[in-house]
Amino acid sequence: MEPVITVGLDGSPESLSAARWAADEAGRRGCVLRLLHAWPTLVPEPVEVPSGADQNYWARRMVDSARSELRGLHPDLAVTGDLVADDAQEALLRAASESAMTVLGSRGLELVESYFLGDISMAVAAHAKGPVVLVRAEGPRSELVDTGDVVVALKLRGPCDDLLAFAFATAAARDVPLRAVHGQGLPMHAYVPWGVDHEVADDINRDVRERLDQVLRPWREKYPRVEVADGIGLQSPARAVLRSAAGAGLLVVGRRGHHRVPAPRLGPVTQAAIHHARCPVAVVPHD
Repeated sequence: MEPVITVGLDGSPESLSAARWAADEAGRRGCVLRLLHAWPTLVPEPVEVPSGADQNYWARRMVDSARSELRGLHPDLAVTGDLVADDAQEALLRAASESAMTVLGSRGLELVESYFLGDISMAVAAHAKGPVVLVRAEGPRSELVDTGDVVVALKLRGPCDDLLAFAFATAAARDVPLRAVHGQGLPMHAYVPWGVDHEVADDINRDVRERLDQVLRPWREKYPRVEVADGIGLQSPARAVLRSAAGAGLLVVGRRGHHRVPAPRLGPVTQAAIHHARCPVAVVPHD
């Protein structure tokens, strides 16, 4: 059975951009693309009725229109449409557990706006069992940056195999370089009256590079054709990651997958990436 990439459609410019991005990715990976629209008032089993009396009419028209456009762009891509009579968040979380990845539109809201507007994309990214990619609304298609490097943010604390597996597989599918980025603020004793003690900074940089090389070594061996570079920022992790993501084709960030509370818990780097990165952001749960 072919793997599936699911994209959530709601008719917004962001969700249509997500559908185009997902179609490109499905073509690269040889996946089936599933267009999913969920709403509680949809009819579970549509019947043959006049369009004026069919409460699924506009939802079906939206999905069919997107499917026609994507098939025009990717004639060989298998595209399916699915209307689900359920809460959108619940339907997307269920789909995420069955998909290679889930792709959603993102408004890139400020934190306060996102909280009050109840951004479904944020909630799905926080709870999904599989990778969730958030895509902003695009300008003209010719302006899309879809061939830039893949950037992956690494904490170097605990295992991150799922995160690196997704990042390396994506870079390999796109045939682009991978940049592994780690940000770490300097300790207080690194600061001196005239600035930064370069000996302390060099020692920290050397230690981080050794740990980064150790983490990346088995993945370099597994993906010998992927060009890998590393970036170390002796500054806040969020700032280092966002700086490295400028011009990237995709930013990959992690989320611990073993939350014990129902509220979304996205770390500060992931929050910063979702709200401020201009490129698509993949949130990957890992142990």
